[in-house]
Amino acid sequence: MLTVTPLPAFDDNYIWALQVAHIHGAYVVDPGDANVVIDFLDQAQMPLLGVLITHHHHDHTGGIAQLLSHYGSNTPVYGPLKENIAGVNQPVSATKNLQLHNIELNAEVIEVPGHTLGHIAYLIEDVLFCGDTLFSAGCGRLFEGSPEQMLASLTQLSNIVDSTKVCCTHEYTLANLAFANAVDPSNKQLRQYTEQAQQLRAANTPTLPSSIALEKAINPFLRSHTEEIRNSLADKFQQPIIDNVKSFALLRQWKDNF
Repeated sequence: MLTVTPLPAFDDNYIWALQVAHIHGAYVVDPGDANVVIDFLDQAQMPLLGVLITHHHHDHTGGIAQLLSHYGSNTPVYGPLKENIAGVNQPVSATKNLQLHNIELNAEVIEVPGHTLGHIAYLIEDVLFCGDTLFSAGCGRLFEGSPEQMLASLTQLSNIVDSTKVCCTHEYTLANLAFANAVDPSNKQLRQYTEQAQQLRAANTPTLPSSIALEKAINPFLRSHTEEIRNSLADKFQQPIIDNVKSFALLRQWKDNF
C-alpha cells in the first residue's frame, strides 16, 4: 500500500513523501528544500530511498545537492531526460514501466511539456505526481511551452483513471477556485468544492491530494472545450470560440491577468 504525505515548504510548495507498507524508507518528489525532507525522515527514523524530479525550476530541485551530501551520492535521483538538472543521476523519458531502485511499485513516466519543455509526471500505483502541470482547479503557467503543448499534456492526464489521486506541488487551490468560479459560475460541483477547500484551508489542512474525477468536474483548464467555458470566453474576449486550442489559450491568458 502506497502512502503519500505532503511536506509544506517555502510559502506554498509541497514536497511529497512516498512510503510503502513494510518497506523502511521513503521517496520524495520535488524537494526544493532539503531541510524539510531531512527533518521529516529524522522524525520518522527512516532513510531516503530516492528522489523524483518533475522539472528544472529551483523550488523543485534546490534540495538535491544537500540530500545527496546527507544521504549519499548513490541515492537514485530521477528526473526528465530533456532537462539538464544537476544531481539527477537517473534521467528518464516517457515509459510505461519505470523501475525504481530500492522499492517495487508500478510506475510510469508521462511527458507533459507546457510549463517547461521537458516537464514530466510520475504515475505511481494510483497516485499522479504532476509537478506544476496540473493544479487543483488550475494549471501551470506556460513559461516555455505552447498552449497546444499544455492542452495536449492536460488531455493526457485527464485520460488517466478517474480515481487516481492528484499530487501537485503548490497550494494554489483557493486562488484557482476564485478564477474557476468567475469562468464557470453555474457549476454546482465547483461551488461545493470551493466551500470544502475553504474549510480545509481555514483549518490549515492541505486541499491535496485531489483526484482526476474531481478535476475533470471543476477545473476550467480540463473543461476549456465545454460550452459553459466557451460562452464565458466569448463574453470576456468578444469573439466566437470554435477551436479547442484557442479556447485554452484565451483561458490561460485570462488567468494570467486575473
